[in-house]
Amino acid sequence: MGNLIQNNNIRRVLSVIVTNEDGVLSRISGLFAGRGYNIDSLTVAPVPETEFSRLTIVTNGNERVLEQIVKQLHKLIPTYKVIESGNFVEKEMALVKIPLDENFNGLDAMLKAYNGTIADSGENFIVVMIADNAKRVDNFLKAIKKYNPIQIVRSGSVAMDI
Repeated sequence: MGNLIQNNNIRRVLSVIVTNEDGVLSRISGLFAGRGYNIDSLTVAPVPETEFSRLTIVTNGNERVLEQIVKQLHKLIPTYKVIESGNFVEKEMALVKIPLDENFNGLDAMLKAYNGTIADSGENFIVVMIADNAKRVDNFLKAIKKYNPIQIVRSGSVAMDI
């Protein structure tokens, strides 16, 4: 689930447990920037009732460079654990604002298919929310275009090893 090969690049999901302290995020992003690799998605949140935070990092690259990044992550003082292989439950969220003057035929079925719901509404719009894996979020965002969205916001991945 965490890896997908595209154009000789490997999509990699890393779950990194770090001590929750100042400067950690900067040092981790510096590892990627220093090797010329982009972070496609980065989500950070504290681990409840601990002094740790979990970073979920999604990146693409060749195997050799990704191995070097993982080795360097292990060497960082505040890093407690790096989980870079195995199976993950991985989810992203998307919020989509749709004008109320659209024809909503089929929207309810689409939301059910993508674990979605109506999250909010206003005088002239509704906001739908979905949570699913990255590929299915991509597919949903393509399909929802027929409703002429006003705005789309997408989260980064969150992942849990299983």
